[in-house]
Amino acid sequence: MAQIGSHRGCQREVLGRRPVLPRPGQGEAEAEQGIVIGRAGLDDPPEAAGRRLITPRIEGCCASAARLRARVQAPEPPRRRCLVAAGRARAGRGSKCLRPIGNPGRLKILLTYVQILPSGRDRLELAPFRGVRYAPERVSGLAEVTSPPYDVIFRDSEAQLMAADPHNVVRLILPRPVPGHPGEEYQDAADSLRTWLDEGILITDAEPALYAYEQRSADAVVQRGLIGALRLLPPEAGVVLPHENVAPGPVAGRLALMEATQANLEPIFLLYDGSAAGSPGVTARIIAGAIRAVPLVDADADDGLRHRLWAITDPADLAAIATDLASRQALIADGHHRYAAYRQLQARCGGPGPWDHGLALLVDSTCYPPHIGAIHRVIPGLDVQHAAKLAAGAFEVRPLPPDEAPKAAVGLAGTAYILAGDQQAYLLLDPDQHQVRAAMPPGTSAEWQALPAAILQQLLITKLWDLADDDTTVHVVHHDAAAAVRAAGEADGTAVLCSPMSPADVYAVAARGEKVPRKSTSFAPKPRTGLVLRTFAQG
Repeated sequence: MAQIGSHRGCQREVLGRRPVLPRPGQGEAEAEQGIVIGRAGLDDPPEAAGRRLITPRIEGCCASAARLRARVQAPEPPRRRCLVAAGRARAGRGSKCLRPIGNPGRLKILLTYVQILPSGRDRLELAPFRGVRYAPERVSGLAEVTSPPYDVIFRDSEAQLMAADPHNVVRLILPRPVPGHPGEEYQDAADSLRTWLDEGILITDAEPALYAYEQRSADAVVQRGLIGALRLLPPEAGVVLPHENVAPGPVAGRLALMEATQANLEPIFLLYDGSAAGSPGVTARIIAGAIRAVPLVDADADDGLRHRLWAITDPADLAAIATDLASRQALIADGHHRYAAYRQLQARCGGPGPWDHGLALLVDSTCYPPHIGAIHRVIPGLDVQHAAKLAAGAFEVRPLPPDEAPKAAVGLAGTAYILAGDQQAYLLLDPDQHQVRAAMPPGTSAEWQALPAAILQQLLITKLWDLADDDTTVHVVHHDAAAAVRAAGEADGTAVLCSPMSPADVYAVAARGEKVPRKSTSFAPKPRTGLVLRTFAQG
């Protein structure tokens, strides 16, 4: 705590500038922060002379050096901070935590100002952590050991990723099931992670950092953000906003993987509004400064993007980022199932620990507006002609040339769907509004009931086709309509090609506290998996 010295009566005085208090470790209490009040008089040091007098209407909050040091160093239970309510305190009403030390007969003088952050229980916090990264000299290439997120990897691309390098991260995030031994694949992933750490394939950074992350195409920066450890808060805090429902199966799988590996293997993707009076915010400016250095990671991946990573470790930068983010809200763009698994693991583990945070990428949407792609459905075993016949009970159905289905999907908008499979295709339009209302679950808003994703789930899949919309019955394909049609043909089933949700609809749903049906949005570009991992032992 540089520039902080003892004052009369063991009070604390800041000499010259605002200090940066060290961030507490996992499970430790946060240092007390507030306006520091001293008492100036005839026997006070020269530096107190001439400072502005503070009226009696302002309360003081004075902590002794021993109490402040204890809060920084000892893992005692967190206490509520004593704050100064400038201009709002009643005259003559003393602070409960004003200690009877110093000379009570002297006027109160404000010696300095220390930034006051909102309570740690209800602020957006992205904490530094010691990242785990691939050692470049121990692998064939950083592009060869990274992958897309687990839920957008097809079986054929999974095999290609595994063949690219024996240490590709897909072996951790998508371990192969062991026949006759359900759940053992997660222990296999844990064993691989431990072996790679022991052998130096994966290395741990020396000091905690937030990681500036850039995704760049051949001619432009596509996205920049920060990767860190997101503090997990109860939903009622309203700080991290989910917008999409989840299915129990994938949540259980991600939870089992985290419990076995004791790690967050890939980040979720969050958006926030970081604007400051129409200009880039503090965090965006710090990222822009950080990327002038040589990157820790630089990889040209098969997604057509260049992925680069830098560590931000300067205490002043980390403190400025913490202050900038504290009053913000974040929307979960991608990773609802992993976020639900984070929360379940936190609830299961109970007391404070590394499970109180989860790996996340945070992107300022004012600097990098989101792109939302469509998520298509594939229903194995559902004959497309039979599916169209059942849909005709509530939709206008028009036949389409089957070869044109993927191209026609690009122009879909509103409540319209294309069914494709077995060399046949149909366009579904104008659902009967009476049947739409009748199919909707009670308690949902009129805006939610009008969402194309809700009509797809509740009317078409659940009511007309009499199917359960779960990950076993209904598969999903991100963005690629042609891939969805191919998958339907291979499974003797039906592809449902959909239009993407608009950002406005997503934000409106989240603001109302509702959630769209599972797998309704696909924000892009998604963060590359394997650039940096977070283990509980080091996170």
